[in-house]
Amino acid sequence: MKIPNITGIIDRRILINFTVDADIAKKMVPPPFSPQLFNGKAIAGICLIRLKKVRPKGMPAFLGVGSENGAHRIAVEWHENGELKQGVYIPRRDTSSLFNTVAGGRVFPGRHYHAKFDVNEHDDQYHVAFTSSDGTAISVDAKVADQLNPDSIFGTLDVASDFFKAGATGYSPNGNKYEGLVLYTDNWKVQALEVSAVKSSFFEDESIFPKGSVKFDNALLMTNVQHDWSSGCDKPMLVSS
Repeated sequence: MKIPNITGIIDRRILINFTVDADIAKKMVPPPFSPQLFNGKAIAGICLIRLKKVRPKGMPAFLGVGSENGAHRIAVEWHENGELKQGVYIPRRDTSSLFNTVAGGRVFPGRHYHAKFDVNEHDDQYHVAFTSSDGTAISVDAKVADQLNPDSIFGTLDVASDFFKAGATGYSPNGNKYEGLVLYTDNWKVQALEVSAVKSSFFEDESIFPKGSVKFDNALLMTNVQHDWSSGCDKPMLVSS
């Protein structure tokens, strides 16, 4: 599956990031991927993104569509054509859009679960939550901050920004293959968020993450960013046998 080039606006993108023990992360990530480690820890999280005016490139903006979306992801690396690549592995995607739910795995990479979103944003404060069709749930309350969480493994906002900017390629499972999507942005700029509350049924599941193996690290914000998506490759990556 090779999707057409897609363009639109990232109206709001929140990255909620966790550190994960490396041995646990290795169990989450299938070959040919390996967890990308930072100071000995794997980095996983959830991307909460609202898109507007999304349409095939060349189509008028007024024909574009919008949606709220969530993607569970983990930073990974892999070898391709003799080079070490970096990106994210996305085991699941959730969306407010019925079209995306139907098109997931057909037009867009990976299955998309239909989810109900609860969003309240004002005066640089953000509440974003969703509950998906299978009961998966996430909720975050945060406000714009001048600096990165002082307890973050990254130390500074610039270091965190560079790490996540390098992970622009995302692979999602679809049957016996992984389908890639590359994000291109005209202006990469992140702000730090101070988080007052965060809940995730996925990261709080001790059958996946034994007690103490996962820890909230930081949250980042992007707003009003022109973006393009493309498949970024001529064929999907096959599942290793």
